[in-house]
Amino acid sequence: MSEKTLTRMDLSESVFREVGLSRNDSAQLIENVLEYMSDALVRGEQVKISSFGTFSVRDKSARVGRNPKTGEEVPINPRRVLTFRPSHLMKDRVAAGNKR
Repeated sequence: MSEKTLTRMDLSESVFREVGLSRNDSAQLIENVLEYMSDALVRGEQVKISSFGTFSVRDKSARVGRNPKTGEEVPINPRRVLTFRPSHLMKDRVAAGNKR
């Protein structure tokens, strides 16, 4: 499996090559899209990208955890967590990549 990480620069370079925008415009487009998505998630909205998946924010309540090393109980504060649920098409595509 590849150890490469897809970055914002990779995305903007792809837009530059595929769409033909300037490098600066491509980078700005990627930044605007990511900011728009982030703002929606902060507001508690879902971000659904067809054939890719859905990002959402889930509220987790306070609970008592346990330190696995010492067994000591530790309080875990309530928090919001980001979740991603891939679409069936994305799951199938990733699974097909495992068949070599």
